[in-house]
Order: sequence, then C-alpha cells, then structure tokens
Amino acid sequence: MPKKVKKVVKKSTAGAKKKILKKIKKIQPKKGVAKSVDLVRSNKNPIILPRKEYGWEAWQTFNPGVVLLDQKIHFVYRAIGTDGISRLGYAVSKDGITINEQSPYPVYEHKTNNEGVFNVYSFFSGGSFGGAEDPRLARVGNEDTLYMIYTVCNDGLRVGLSSIKVEDFLNKKWKWKRPMLISPPGQVHKNWLLFPEKINGKYAILHSINPHVQIAYLDSLEFGDKKYIESFHGGQARKKYWDMWIRGVGAPPIKTNDGWLIFYHAMDKDWSKYKVGAMLLDLKDPSKILYRSKKPVLEPKAMYENNGFKGGVVYVSGAVVKDGKLFVYYGGADSCVCVASANLDEFIESLKKDREPKITLKKV
Repeated sequence: MPKKVKKVVKKSTAGAKKKILKKIKKIQPKKGVAKSVDLVRSNKNPIILPRKEYGWEAWQTFNPGVVLLDQKIHFVYRAIGTDGISRLGYAVSKDGITINEQSPYPVYEHKTNNEGVFNVYSFFSGGSFGGAEDPRLARVGNEDTLYMIYTVCNDGLRVGLSSIKVEDFLNKKWKWKRPMLISPPGQVHKNWLLFPEKINGKYAILHSINPHVQIAYLDSLEFGDKKYIESFHGGQARKKYWDMWIRGVGAPPIKTNDGWLIFYHAMDKDWSKYKVGAMLLDLKDPSKILYRSKKPVLEPKAMYENNGFKGGVVYVSGAVVKDGKLFVYYGGADSCVCVASANLDEFIESLKKDREPKITLKKV
C-alpha cells in the first residue's frame, strides 16, 4: 500500500475510533446513577387462565389481589363465567409463578338486588353484568384479619370492604364478613387501597391519586350510619408526560426503606392502551410523592396482553416481596393473570435515580 494511502487510512481509523469512544461514553451511566433494572415477565405467563369446565370462570380470569402468608403467595382473582357475573376465585403458589392449587368454585360473591340485570358500568369495567371486581388484599400489621377492598357493581360502581380471619383464609373456610359499601351512593369509584400498616396510629385508605394523592385516615374500618369516604378523581391532563391521563392506583402499597412503593395506571394520547407507572410515597406522609417513573414500567407488548376481551390493557392489582424479590401481578387484556418480577432493591434504586425501570421478556 502506498505511504500516502496508509496515512489516510490511519487518520480515518483514529477518527472513527474517537467517535466510537464518544458514543460509548454517552451511553454509560454517570457516576452515582443506577443502571436501568428490568422487571421481567415470566415465560410461564399467563399463569392463570379461564377453565372451560367451570362455568363460573369459563370466560375470563384476571386482576388478582395477592397476599404473602406462610411463605406462600395467595391469590383472590376476578373471574367471569357464562352467566356474565363477576366472582372471585382462589389460587396459591409456592414460588410466585407456578400455581400449585386452584379452587374449583368461587370463594367470594357479592349479591345485589339487581342480580342478572345488565350494568353498563360493570360491562365497560371488564365485561361482566355485575358482581365483585378487582380485589385488593391487605393485612394490617400482625392483625389476625385479612381485609379485601373491591369494586362493587351496584348503583353504578362503588367500593366494597370485606374481611376474613387469617386462620380461616389459610384453612379455606370462606367466612367473609358481610361487606360494607364505603364510597357514596350514586357515584362511580374504584381502585381504592388499604395500607398494610397503620400510619400515625390510624388505618389509611388511598382512594385517589389525581389530581393529587388523597388518603382517608380512620380510627377503625367499621362503616355504618351512612359513613362514606368522600373522594375526587379528575384534574387536567399532564400534557408533557407519558401518564397524560391518570386512572388510579394498582396494588396495595409495599413498604420499603425509601418510601411506599405503589403502581398506578395511566394512558397517553392512545386511550386504547393501559400502561403502568411506579411511585414512591413518603413513609410518614404518603400524600407526598418522592419519586415517579419517567416512563411506563409495564405496557402491553406481549401477545397475551393484546389479545383478549380488552386488548392493550395491563392492569396491576397485586404485588408482594418474597425473599428480596418483587412480584407484580396483573391482568392481561382483561382475560388472564400474569406476573413480572425484579430484585426489589435494584428496582427501587433504578426508580430513585430516574433511570426508568423497564419490562422485557426473559426466561426465568
């Protein structure tokens, strides 16, 4: 090769190398910034599917409430059967992914005076004609009671509260307490959560995050004499953010050293897609948002999240931490139960450092 050509090649190679090094430097995390953490979908998804042999859950199984008891993850999930009524079923998993046992019959039903009458609110809230929807489970501290907040298809959509003794729950004696309606009549409400411990000596129910975080503090969870929680959901769109239209919270809060971790549902300009974000709330005053994910931590990408009764919907309703691992449970397309997971500490650091947690499909 002539000397002049060699010189040109050398210069060209040096220049290309310099550009590559610049690019590498740009994509490397800055000092003190956590690397983005993946919330990993299980390759066993969906983990709960409709069972045609059982009429009560032949159409849809989705949006589970979950609780960790005796090192097992227990599910109370929403099911819709051939009569169009939404009931709640039960399942349990030892590892958080594989279902080891599943009840052949519903473990909870909400009877109303309008049983069998088409409820337009209920239909657009998942496809049922009425019943009980979207349970959230919480044990407050070490109380011997397990509480369940859920959506009631009665007088529009209202919020119901029931409970069961932990011992009865574990022994599958479904002695649920008579439900109380805790939202006002004539109003549409859903997505309310009970904190798993008292805050400043009081029970705390998070009932809205739009236009700001709203929490009711209560001396007891007994409702009567027309005692209701007044709630407001609304406000202007967050035009410059992915969560332009905020719908509501997902799973009950998880306590971490850095704050209460919650997941929430929102939409951008595409109203057909439900996406999920994450927040950390102040431990002493959960009305304060400390951190919020800059991008969705979960959005409908998998086949089972885009094909079903309501394609394009991922709806988180339960989350637990087991042996340092975060398990997030959600309904895919309002048709099946799915799970994604991550190391809790790494996920929290990722959220705090504004390096958006992401979801990918990996083998676990």
